Amino acid sequence: MRLVRYGEIGQEKPGLIDAAGVLRDLSGHISDIDASAINDAGLDRLRGLAPASLPAVDGSSRLGPCISGVGKFICIGLNFHDHARETGLPIPAHPIVFMKATSSINGPDDDIIMPRGSTKSDWEIELAVVIGTRAKYVTVENALDHVAGYCIVNDVSERHMQMNLTGQWTKGKSCDHYGPVGPWLVTRDAIPDPQKLSMQLAVNGKMMQDGSTADMIFSVAEIIAHLSELMTLHPGDIIATGTPAGVGMGQKPDPVYLRHGDVMTLDIAGLGRQQQTILADPS
Repeated sequence: MRLVRYGEIGQEKPGLIDAAGVLRDLSGHISDIDASAINDAGLDRLRGLAPASLPAVDGSSRLGPCISGVGKFICIGLNFHDHARETGLPIPAHPIVFMKATSSINGPDDDIIMPRGSTKSDWEIELAVVIGTRAKYVTVENALDHVAGYCIVNDVSERHMQMNLTGQWTKGKSCDHYGPVGPWLVTRDAIPDPQKLSMQLAVNGKMMQDGSTADMIFSVAEIIAHLSELMTLHPGDIIATGTPAGVGMGQKPDPVYLRHGDVMTLDIAGLGRQQQTILADPS
């Protein structure tokens, strides 16, 4: 099942994409795609609906972030073997965890406005997990039972802010618009193995990242289990699980960063496509 939120910014309605690719309205059954709708019982109720009975929506409608009311936006750093190699950093013994401000969340195809003076904005395609049921002290074996579904996240990063301003990575990860989420929340029953998903990101049509979740250092289940030892994971929390090689910072012989007018296109198998245009701050 592919769940979406569609409409103008701040006025999104819940919907789903049916088997024929038609956008269908769910607002007669739920108020939003949020924590109250994505537990196991809620998703079972939605699966019981006949998609053809739901009102069709104009397919040109804007898609917003596919989950609303996010409590935590958790990210895992340096979680792909090939990305670790391109950075020259050692394989971490435990997942590297940082937070991305929820105010960075953006629609999957919305423009991204760089902060004033940014010269080192970068791209990172990531598989994201959306928690569906409360997770505390869960095991690797049952961790995926707490997942509502999966989606794409572009962990857009301002590297000067991340690396050169005293403090944590959160500074360079939390700029407004720097967290596109979507287009769809694909429920976990439709993704039988999250460790077998190809993922690609192109900038202006040039392939920059071409990887697979099979290259993860810590699996999705291991990440959830680890995080649940540190904090309670709540329905609606997003976990971005790391990026493969090919980020702008890792380009040789010199890094390549985003400029005004650049277009990023992101694809993960089974999870749809994002596309964003990068704009300079007009102020």
